[in-house]
Amino acid sequence: MLKIFKYLQKKEWLMALGSLIFVIGQVWLDLRLPDYMSDITTFVITDGSKMSDILKTGAKMLACALGSVALAFVVGYFAAKIAAGVSKRLRSKMFSKVTSFSMEEINGFSTASLITRSTNDITQVQMAIAMGLQVIIKAPILAVWAILKILGKSWQWTVVTGGAVVALMCIILVIMIFAMPKFKIMQTLTDDLNRVTRENLTGIRVVRAYNAEDYQKEKFEKENNKLTSTILFATRVMAIMMPGINMIMSGLSLAIYWVGAYLINDAFNPENKVGLFADMTVFTSYAMQVVMAFMMLVMIFIMLPRAIVSARRINEVLGTTPKILNGSVTETPASNQGTVEFKNVSFKYPDASDYVLKNISFKAEKGKTVAFIGATGSGKSTLINLIPRFYDATDGDVLVDGVNVKEYNIESLNNKLGYVSQKAVMFSGTVSSNVAYGYSGRNNYSIDDVKKAVTIAQGAEFVEKLENQYEGAIAQGGSNISGGQKQRLAIARAVCRKPEIYIFDDSFSALDYKTDRVLRSELKKETSGTTTLIVAQRIGTIKDADCIIVLDQGEMVGKGTHSELMKNCEVYQQIALSQLSKEELENE
Repeated sequence: MLKIFKYLQKKEWLMALGSLIFVIGQVWLDLRLPDYMSDITTFVITDGSKMSDILKTGAKMLACALGSVALAFVVGYFAAKIAAGVSKRLRSKMFSKVTSFSMEEINGFSTASLITRSTNDITQVQMAIAMGLQVIIKAPILAVWAILKILGKSWQWTVVTGGAVVALMCIILVIMIFAMPKFKIMQTLTDDLNRVTRENLTGIRVVRAYNAEDYQKEKFEKENNKLTSTILFATRVMAIMMPGINMIMSGLSLAIYWVGAYLINDAFNPENKVGLFADMTVFTSYAMQVVMAFMMLVMIFIMLPRAIVSARRINEVLGTTPKILNGSVTETPASNQGTVEFKNVSFKYPDASDYVLKNISFKAEKGKTVAFIGATGSGKSTLINLIPRFYDATDGDVLVDGVNVKEYNIESLNNKLGYVSQKAVMFSGTVSSNVAYGYSGRNNYSIDDVKKAVTIAQGAEFVEKLENQYEGAIAQGGSNISGGQKQRLAIARAVCRKPEIYIFDDSFSALDYKTDRVLRSELKKETSGTTTLIVAQRIGTIKDADCIIVLDQGEMVGKGTHSELMKNCEVYQQIALSQLSKEELENE
């Protein structure tokens, strides 16, 4: 939790110091009230007292009360300001940190957990800081100061107050032993509930198509019941706190008056009786202040355990060192631009025992098209994901423009690539904002470049039918357009970037054969002089490639043109025969 305070700025430290000063002032004013109450009590029970003296003392008492309220408002403002500032910077740090993660770190935490840590956990810390600056500072000062005030009054009353404090500490101990461990579990269960909810909303079409609403509801209820039972247990333990504190406060008042009755009764001098009665009134007020101080600490004990767990979870993310480290290379020799080379590359996923790719070697020259084909799970997508460094190769070297990708500044490396993922991703906005996402001047894009890219990607026909055409709305995830339309806009995004190297990860699968053929024809004209890497399942998509690499269980079992592979690669022949008839292949 203490690590969180390093995110405080200088002005916020000054606010915190100001809060400390104002809290001390507030405590001083609060503890002056019993003194004035004692004076008023003395005036009331003493013969010959003047009403003006009582009113004057009452006015001072009112001024102290109003002053305490004013200082409490100032401290509350400072606390809220500091807490909001820290949470703002934490959210910014978390967002920046998560965006720097490779797929390994993201999968390690899970998307659901990262969302919870970036929202709910930061909110818990914010609430703890806001309350802590008001209560954690005030409670010990108030307790110590009030105890010092009552020490010399009467040892009998002091013992009674001490017994009340011991009883209160027992309640706090019970809460710490039984309730605190549950708060860590609550945050983990919140992750799980978030995950199930996210899965259900993301896959709502599949859920409805298979009538699996009841099954998903059972999964949700299972996680919901776990979280609910944990919260109920912690809340029930906490429920003993307020009745217990009220009982202690009422019992303390009763005990002080009971002891005071015996002390006053045993006093022989009437003046002593008056003095003891005034002391009893003052002592009761101070004793209540002591109990109130400890009650405020109990309130913090309710919030602090969960905030500490949340702070640890936040620090886990912020303290994670990304496995993909940034290099220093920003420029490469013009002679090698556009080349991609794999040298004896092998790869296995973190914590996996088997290699997904084994000893892959090839070179894609500038202006050439290299395609990858193979059965599902053969490692095609994994292979090209090593180029933009979503993962780093376990063994061997991946070279772009003759430089190992590990040596590149990641931004410079990505600027060379036009990447179209296997799943077309659309962002909420417009057609233009999505297509221009890869444009060098993202915020000041040229509409002509956007139109050209969309035309090449064979998307102009449906885009121009949209309301507002190129400024037509795209919903989050592209839910208001079809899969094929999303793929065409994703391809247009890569074209608009005008990169050195195009990477298409099975990016034509949702297109019909006619659109696929026309798009590739237009794309070939646009990408002449640039390197193109294509992952595909369909022979028709890649048969015109300059080089086709056939993968089988992570190994390269064939390399060559379509006609060469049809003669000497059994795996490629099987794929081709599963898609095309012998007559069609012979005619080709």
